Amino acid sequence: MRRIMVTPHKQGCRYYFNQPSVLIKPYIGNFQQAFQTFKHPSVSLGMHQRNRCRSQYRCFASQATIIQRRSDFSTISSEDLSYFKNILGERGVVQDEETLDAVNTDWMRKYKGTSKLMLQPRTAEEVSQILKYCNSRSLAVVPQGGNTGLVGGSVPAFDEVIVSLSHMSKIISFDKVSSVLVCEAGCILENLITFLDNQGFIMPLDLGAKGSCQIGGNVSTNAGGLRLLRYGSLHGSVLGLEVVLANGTVLDMLSTLRKDNTGYDLKHLFIGSEGSLGIVTKVSILTPPKLSSVNVCFLACKDYESCLKLLLEARRKVGEILSAFEFLDHDAMDLVLKHLEGVRNPFPSSMHNFYVLIETMGSNESYDREKLDAFLLHSMENDLMSDGVVAQDITQASSCWHIREGIPEALMKAGGVYKYDLSIPVEKMYDLVEEMRVRLDASAKVVAYGHLGDGNLHLNISTPQYDDNILAQIEPFVYEWTSKHKGSISAEHGLGLMKANKIHYTKSSETVQLMATIKKQLDPNGILNPYKVLPSSLLTKN
Repeated sequence: MRRIMVTPHKQGCRYYFNQPSVLIKPYIGNFQQAFQTFKHPSVSLGMHQRNRCRSQYRCFASQATIIQRRSDFSTISSEDLSYFKNILGERGVVQDEETLDAVNTDWMRKYKGTSKLMLQPRTAEEVSQILKYCNSRSLAVVPQGGNTGLVGGSVPAFDEVIVSLSHMSKIISFDKVSSVLVCEAGCILENLITFLDNQGFIMPLDLGAKGSCQIGGNVSTNAGGLRLLRYGSLHGSVLGLEVVLANGTVLDMLSTLRKDNTGYDLKHLFIGSEGSLGIVTKVSILTPPKLSSVNVCFLACKDYESCLKLLLEARRKVGEILSAFEFLDHDAMDLVLKHLEGVRNPFPSSMHNFYVLIETMGSNESYDREKLDAFLLHSMENDLMSDGVVAQDITQASSCWHIREGIPEALMKAGGVYKYDLSIPVEKMYDLVEEMRVRLDASAKVVAYGHLGDGNLHLNISTPQYDDNILAQIEPFVYEWTSKHKGSISAEHGLGLMKANKIHYTKSSETVQLMATIKKQLDPNGILNPYKVLPSSLLTKN
């Protein structure tokens, strides 16, 4: 690491770098792959027990999420199994208990369904046949990709049929001139990143779960990730989709055009709908070129106000090459250092109140270096940061990113965690953290990190074990506070099962009612991912 130093000077205090002004050199190979890929660990934790309140009720993680199974949904019969085996073959119909246990359980070990059947189609036509049949039989369905979600959206609530897209993982085409990739929904994000790297391009999104998550799930949840600041959301990057509706209709919207103003742009209905309106089977996505000059800085700040000033200066001084601006607080850093093996403090002599990770991407190394040096020099001179290091190679850059990407894993290893993914006006964002610490006092540790450049806070309440008394202190306070400050209760994780009944904190009743009308129009029997996204009271059949 190149340390940013403070040194006395005859004519006052001047700040300069203690090593030659050389940032990361143009790298050879896959810079993205060099980052430590955070894959969800297979850990067995003492999580709060899910209870079955009655035979037709489920309680998840707390009394805050209690749902009733819809009585109009059917259960699987031997005739159903015969039909599915006829169209998918024996291998496409999974009833193995060990496999089903894994796909019934979300990564957080917080939500667990009781599905007795997982189907593994290989084509959109097979998905169509599955949904047409399930719709006629009133068999509820849960689409599942990599099952890396954090709000219970990708696992059954009860005994819904799991439709896994994992075997639909072909890259269909890639055009270098238009830079458009067309692929099936089951492609793992990291595999797409690797493929594009060999072509000289990158994916417009990068997630900590890239080693497991699938592009269909990314699209269905409108995943944000680490580089939304640079490339925007998937509503801007996705050019087209192929989607199968509940009645088996295959909607071919797989355009590769960047401009198409013919009627309603229906693909946006399905981006972020969490599989509740249709199952995404193919994706057409615009991919940026891979840039040769990549720089990573890890900086320390004395307070949150300094982080905000640093963000403003970064936008002014390096805005055209800025690709990520992440922050974490003292408690997040402390957690990572305690629970993740091989992580080192970039500033071993001291701990700071806040940390900022900045990444720039450009095509001109000398220009980018000059811009970044000027920004860092200005920031030190104006006391916007207390300390800082600049990665000198891919390994060091990977180490910086591993601190940020490893926080979710560290939280899981620390015990129980209540996670909240919030969009809040950036100047107010940390106020919620401080108020939550006062509210909870010593009963839990409040950990904060997130995408500061996007105004996205990941608020985490870490406890030795789940406790409904603690949860009662968190909810509904966290939602009420967010609503009061004109924020969103879901920035990028979606609503899933966890927040389906909380949507009114962000959306007006008229807006939610219109969403329910669309849901009923596209899925009148309500078989697609039931109990998720919207309040069940709006969708229950008479």
